[in-house]
Amino acid sequence: MVDVFGATSTTEDVLSGINLRGKRIFVTGVSAGLGVETARALAAHGAHVVGAARDLKKAEAVTAQVRKDAEANGGSFELIELDLASLKSVRACGDNLLKKGEPFDVIIANAGVMATPFGNTLDGFETQFGTNHLGHFVLVNRIASLIRAGGRLINVSSMGHRFSNVDLEDPNFERTPYEPWVGYGRSKTANILFAVAFDRRHRDRGVRAAAVHPGGIRTELGRHLEPDFFQKRIDQINQQLAAQGKAPFQWKTIPQGAATSVWAGVVAPADEIGARYCENCHVARIVADDVTASTIVEGVLGYALDANTAEALWKKSEEMVGESF
Repeated sequence: MVDVFGATSTTEDVLSGINLRGKRIFVTGVSAGLGVETARALAAHGAHVVGAARDLKKAEAVTAQVRKDAEANGGSFELIELDLASLKSVRACGDNLLKKGEPFDVIIANAGVMATPFGNTLDGFETQFGTNHLGHFVLVNRIASLIRAGGRLINVSSMGHRFSNVDLEDPNFERTPYEPWVGYGRSKTANILFAVAFDRRHRDRGVRAAAVHPGGIRTELGRHLEPDFFQKRIDQINQQLAAQGKAPFQWKTIPQGAATSVWAGVVAPADEIGARYCENCHVARIVADDVTASTIVEGVLGYALDANTAEALWKKSEEMVGESF
């Protein structure tokens, strides 16, 4: 496939000329930012989008445009309650979807938290690993039978996977000093590894899974960070870029940030993105494991795509949630 999209491509760019009528797509985290735009773009091209959110009142308010664009273009949109930090809520959401029995062509696991203070989910898991990985692990596996043959799972990960590999010996920081970015890195690496393992289990029926990095975007995800964090980070990035003779860093807009999720979900060839990590609307190359999150270079670290680690994470995740898939 000719790679005609890139870092500045928007959701409308990648969906240009595409009619999604008849497609049913499930998106988590539709109460802000990328989730809202992902849902809007898909519904605006005719898809029926089911959006999940913890705070339905908030989600209802911020998705008014999603409904308008859907109605104007033959799509539709509905909300369902989901708190990924509560397995009771996760299982209830899954049960509701199974009871309806309506299939999905794509699941986009978009919801998440970033660099939170130390805490635990309602089930006792470290907040970021429990919310970003385990909540989606249980939900997606419970409703996997609803994914149509030829369907896809897209896990929204991050360049933040470079902060840390998963730690299957101490996933809840019970013996390790907690560091917010390490916790975030573990959860984002887990998102990628989950896609790798899910893809292996379902590709025989044509269902493929991939992980994506949206890029640098200003959203509510950064609510736990110090006010000057981003400016210090950008100054560091721009020093690197200047040394390489490159232009300064530019934030992505939300439509640019959501573009890779949409591209991987409904545009890219399935065999191209299966069990891979994508960024800037293309499949990322594997880079050396000494590349850090502060290094400005595209790519995914090899440990995040390791099949053996993916299987070990799957087993550990089943043990933690007390459920086998």
